Amino acid sequence: MAALQFTFTWIAYGVVVALFMLVAAIFVFIYQEPRERSPAVTIVAIITLTSLLATVLLLPVDIALIASTSSPKLGRKKDWATPERVDSILLVLKVVYYTLYSFDALLCLVVAPFTYFWFEEYDDAAEGESCQSPGERFWAALKYTTVFIVLVIILFLVGFFAPIARDREGEHWNFDYFKDLLTENHGERALTFALGLLITLGTALYVFYTASGVFLLPISFIKSAPSISAPSLAATTASALDANRERQRQLDGRNTGRALSAKDRRELEQLVRDERTLVRRQHLAAEASGEGKTWIIKTWTKTQAVFRPVKLLGGILLILVAILTWVSMLLTSIDKAKNSICKRHCGYLLTHIGVFNPINWIFVKSAELFPVDYVIITLLVLIFFSSSVIGIAAFGIRFFWVKIFQIRKGHTSPQALLMATVMLTLIVLAINYSLVMIVAPQYATFGSQTICKTPPKHPGAQPDCSKHPELVRPCSERSNGDICTPSVVSTFLNRVMVNFPFFGVVCFWAQFAFLGVSLVVLVTAMFRTPKFNEAQIDEDAEAEEEEGLLSSVGRRLGATREDITGMIDYTTP
Repeated sequence: MAALQFTFTWIAYGVVVALFMLVAAIFVFIYQEPRERSPAVTIVAIITLTSLLATVLLLPVDIALIASTSSPKLGRKKDWATPERVDSILLVLKVVYYTLYSFDALLCLVVAPFTYFWFEEYDDAAEGESCQSPGERFWAALKYTTVFIVLVIILFLVGFFAPIARDREGEHWNFDYFKDLLTENHGERALTFALGLLITLGTALYVFYTASGVFLLPISFIKSAPSISAPSLAATTASALDANRERQRQLDGRNTGRALSAKDRRELEQLVRDERTLVRRQHLAAEASGEGKTWIIKTWTKTQAVFRPVKLLGGILLILVAILTWVSMLLTSIDKAKNSICKRHCGYLLTHIGVFNPINWIFVKSAELFPVDYVIITLLVLIFFSSSVIGIAAFGIRFFWVKIFQIRKGHTSPQALLMATVMLTLIVLAINYSLVMIVAPQYATFGSQTICKTPPKHPGAQPDCSKHPELVRPCSERSNGDICTPSVVSTFLNRVMVNFPFFGVVCFWAQFAFLGVSLVVLVTAMFRTPKFNEAQIDEDAEAEEEEGLLSSVGRRLGATREDITGMIDYTTP
């Protein structure tokens, strides 16, 4: 029975990871610029995002495998769950976690920068003249990536030799859970330090982008203006175009046979420019209505219009989930700040949850019916991830107040996509910390495990609460480690915060900043009406028109060259 449950759990994990790989691919293809699409950038972005989401989604697998070793009704380990079997389960989970975390760090700190410089080294002119070989591009990109490789080596060396916290005073050090958090292995300490630093960096982005998007996501469903209202846009554009051309005819008729005055010339020039803009907008309205498109595009356009009420209901449901999550995070943060027995020395770790957390309660109850908790936490991770994407798209990639790149659907450059991928890497690590430590700490640490509070009949035996079910209590950090086994991810993250308290302090108090930023965004978005960005539409249409003109010129030049040489150039589009 246990082997069957383990197999089913890992199969469910594989299916969910495959689905999230599809989500990552959809995200990349929707946001990247089609004219500048790079296979290397696309592949790296998809693999990086999939690896990150796979790391976070390992949490319910961790919980399910460890919780399966105990009986929630009796508060004891099952007969087959010997210490050796439990240790073997923990070892498998540790190997998977360490592999994924190491792979995430490699992708974020080495592979993504290399791909960025690889694309930067791309030169259309040199490529066309065969002056730039792939090997030259590789070595040029590697030259710049060496800086990041050196930084990674320095980072792990600092973690390898960095002194861990030596403050061992306090009653909490009498508990087995806290003793197990101390790191003595230098290799594990280096990985712990590196992960702590990446989580702390990701927390800064998490506070700004994810906090902004957590309420912008549902509000955009509820209050969003239609991307393009094709009938109204076509009608207003046609009306404005008729008025424009009528005014041009009036000016031409008034000045027939004589030169235009300076005032009329300026007005006519402005009217001509406006006419080009209105014509582009008219073409855009025709495309939005599906004119000249296949029946599939037209059907999709109609389907979107039909399901707009469902989008509204989905937005209302999402905002309720966001508010419930916000309240749960606030309650847990206050509980930790007030009742943690070791405060800043251990990242405000709790030994017992003293405040009711609704999200945590839902997860603990659903953990008894796997894979219900898996479905719920998958949806919650997807909401946090989508909120981060919405936040990055809303504010762009910035260095303080200076916008470096803009993230927009269908208009994101490869450089911007790679930078956004690295930012999402760090943000997802911060989301992992928040889920485990703040959103659902009891579930993420012990799941549905319980412990019987009656003493065992003899040393080495398990307690028996079969006749006293009222003495069965949820596991906590104070509980006997032989009966209550903490999850691998909670142990790993708590080890970071205990051995390097600075990371724990920053990450914990940043949660209050997250709550404050998200509240400000919620209040602002509720009273701010979304605007239809006509200027952006005109800019996009003008760019497409310019590209069409350049393509036309290129074809004419190619035809002229073929006429002169008498040879056909099959590379000409």
